[in-house]
Amino acid sequence: MLATVEVETGRNARAAVIWLHGLGADGHDFEPLVPELELPFAVRFVFPHAPVRPVTINGGLAMRAWYDLLALGRAGPEDGPGIRASATAVAELIDREEARGIASQRLVLAGFSQGGAIALFTALRETRPLAGVLALSTYLPLAETLATERAAANRGTPIWMAHGSADPVIPLALAAASYDGLTSLGYDVTFKAYDMGHSLCAAEIRDFRVWLKGRLQGARRG
Repeated sequence: MLATVEVETGRNARAAVIWLHGLGADGHDFEPLVPELELPFAVRFVFPHAPVRPVTINGGLAMRAWYDLLALGRAGPEDGPGIRASATAVAELIDREEARGIASQRLVLAGFSQGGAIALFTALRETRPLAGVLALSTYLPLAETLATERAAANRGTPIWMAHGSADPVIPLALAAASYDGLTSLGYDVTFKAYDMGHSLCAAEIRDFRVWLKGRLQGARRG
C-alpha cells in the first residue's frame, strides 16, 4: 500500500479526502492547505506519496510520479499501465478508509496535475459511489477509454475542475477539452478558470472550500 501523510481536523472523523500530489512533489505538498479550508467538522485527509520512477520527458530522471510522461500534449502516447497501476493503488486506499469506518459515499478524491488526472481516472471507473472529485490544474487521461470503462456508480458524482488561464505545463485548452468530453458523457462538472499559472490561487481555494464543505457535509448526513 502507498505510504501516506494523514491529517485529521478533529476526533472521530466521518468523512475523508484522499488528495494526490503532482509530479515531483510528495504527500506533504498539500498538507499545509488543510487549516486554510477551515472545515467545521472532523475530516481525515490522506496524502499518499507516489512511487519513485523514471520520467521520460525529464530525461529519465527518477522522481515521484503517478505515471510516466512520455510526451506533452493530447496527441502524444500515454503510459496506460502506469496510470492503471496508480488507480489500483488509490482504490486500495479507499478500501482502507472503508475498513476504518468511512464509507466511499463519504469520501472525496482530490488531486493536482498528475494527481488530479489519477483522481479523475480512478473515480470514474470506481464501482463504489464517491462523494465527489476535486481535479485541479489537470486533464482526463486515457480519455478515449472512458465511455466503455466507466462505472455506473459515479456517473452522477459531482466533479469540480479548476485551471490556470496561463498554465504553461498543462494548457487550458487541454483541460477544457477534458471538461467537454466529460459533459458530453453526462457528467456533472463545474469548470472554472483563474488568472494563474500551474498553481493554486486564493480565489480558487475559497471556491473549492465551499464546494468541498458542501460535498462532505452532505455525505456525513448520509
